[in-house]
Amino acid sequence: MCFGKCARCIGYKLLILAFLCIVANILLYFPNGETRFASEHRLSKYVACLHGIIGGGILIFLPASVFIGLEHDNCCGCCGHENCGKSCAMLSSVLAAIIGILGSGYCFIISALGLSHGPYCLSAVEQNWVYPFTNSSGGYLLEHDKWSECREPRNIVEWNLTLFSILLVLGGIELILCSIQVVNGFLGGICGVCCNREEKYVC
Repeated sequence: MCFGKCARCIGYKLLILAFLCIVANILLYFPNGETRFASEHRLSKYVACLHGIIGGGILIFLPASVFIGLEHDNCCGCCGHENCGKSCAMLSSVLAAIIGILGSGYCFIISALGLSHGPYCLSAVEQNWVYPFTNSSGGYLLEHDKWSECREPRNIVEWNLTLFSILLVLGGIELILCSIQVVNGFLGGICGVCCNREEKYVC
């Protein structure tokens, strides 16, 4: 098994997921493509947490770039021994993976809270900007007839539900991939990178 190639494969997947997280988080700022709610600060407090931009995005780019460079990184060797240097590089990737776990975990948790708390909207019942579903503990997600209680932004429940769910799934996948790299990094560091150029490994 080539631990370096597996890490590189994980790295490329993380790059794609990080980009998607950033896009989803940005879209949360513009319900129905409108900018006025963001400028008036009338969006859910969890949108401002930037969990997709920072947690699922920027903090994932770092480990992703480290993982991608592992296949050919010999860490400048170790006392002239290339395999020792590669083992060093694989072990160092564990630290990058932990950063990825923290970032993706942040994205996952905030997304879950955003779904549970519900959107910030103009309530037809209270005639004011509130969190009308905050006490439902996420139960509103199954009660579609109550979604119309939010008058503005239009379709904000569906908008938040879709994007927070996407971020929840993406953050979860990133968390799993970074956890896999922790194991892969330890094994690669202990066993050494044992494949040569002629070996083929499908990740």
